[in-house]
Amino acid sequence: SPSKVRAVLGQARAQGMEVVPLVQSFGHMEFVLKHKEFSHLREVKVFPNALNPHKEESRALVKAMIDQVMALHEDLKWFHIGCDEVYYLGEGEESKQWLQQQDNTPEKLCLSHIKVVASIVVSSYPRVTPIVWDDMLRGISEETLAESGVPQLVQPMIWDYTADLDVESKVCLVEKYRRCGFSKVWFASAFKGATGVNQSLTLIGHHLRNHLQWLKVASNSPTDVLEGIVLTGWQRYDHFSVLCELLPVAIPSLAVCLQTLENGGYSAKIKENVEKLLGMTNLETDTFMSTSLGTFPGSNILTLVTQVSFYLKSSVDELLERNKYVTGWFSPYHRKRKIIHPIIMHHFQPDAVSLLSKWNAVVQDLQAAMEQVFHKCTIEEWMEENVQPSLQKLQEVMNDLDKA
Repeated sequence: SPSKVRAVLGQARAQGMEVVPLVQSFGHMEFVLKHKEFSHLREVKVFPNALNPHKEESRALVKAMIDQVMALHEDLKWFHIGCDEVYYLGEGEESKQWLQQQDNTPEKLCLSHIKVVASIVVSSYPRVTPIVWDDMLRGISEETLAESGVPQLVQPMIWDYTADLDVESKVCLVEKYRRCGFSKVWFASAFKGATGVNQSLTLIGHHLRNHLQWLKVASNSPTDVLEGIVLTGWQRYDHFSVLCELLPVAIPSLAVCLQTLENGGYSAKIKENVEKLLGMTNLETDTFMSTSLGTFPGSNILTLVTQVSFYLKSSVDELLERNKYVTGWFSPYHRKRKIIHPIIMHHFQPDAVSLLSKWNAVVQDLQAAMEQVFHKCTIEEWMEENVQPSLQKLQEVMNDLDKA
């Protein structure tokens, strides 16, 4: 709600932080185009991901979204207009017709829409500079980019979340963008959410290496061209995918990555400093943390999520799939017919009961901790994805035991 947005912005200001809003205006438009009343604005009729750039109504929609967000923000310097991963661009009916005309190409179609959106921002909010993700620009020739007028309007944000990103090719890309007329570029790294679509724990080492590579790119690039680096922390791969690591789980990774950038590298001393800041005794970077106790806000969520991720499924599977009394005397065949040897029951029922009560207690604690931070729907989704499948399996065996 507007009041919540204002509260977040007030909190950010109090911490000396500057906010840069992001509104998707081309690709990743599922959050709008999935709705019936906007579905006619899709580039390809059956896919809700990309906006049709030919329709006047598409521009009006983007302008309305930008104006709504701008209305809640004061003194903005930058505004991110998205424009990454515009899949299936040029494959809609109107685009196909447009592309049949001489000299028209998918690259020009892409650039013309970016120019339209950037112009909306610049004409209505002259003090604000639009930022755009760079992946749709990477493969476009210097000449086409330079002639498009886009470099005078936006700053590209070069993103790469891999641990082994190619420094040399990134430096070449920075130089190319500079030659095309872009005044400044941004880099985008990741501290979470880029290593697996349903990842539940953050592998700090991956993200640390990503930042060390970006530091190399920065030190090999022309000094005055870099505007800043954004540490992205993705919560989903797209609007329809599942949740990946929750923010509290990735706070240690964020701390490591920020300190690495702040100090121009990572060392034992920096590790010690991060541990002090987080109230953690041993920060693992190359494995998932085994004992993730800390005193930072949200550390209780990290501890409980670690327990669930490491042990819930494996402990239930151990009992149901590797315990000979269950597999030998209470198989699906027995369960269906409700038959069991009474002696056998005593060999595993107590274990099943204690396992279920142990996990129910952990899940209750996690639920309570998450309620401090997340909306109901987030908790429900996370539990259904990560907890319910195992607990349900266990509960069903218990129910079948009672019936038998």
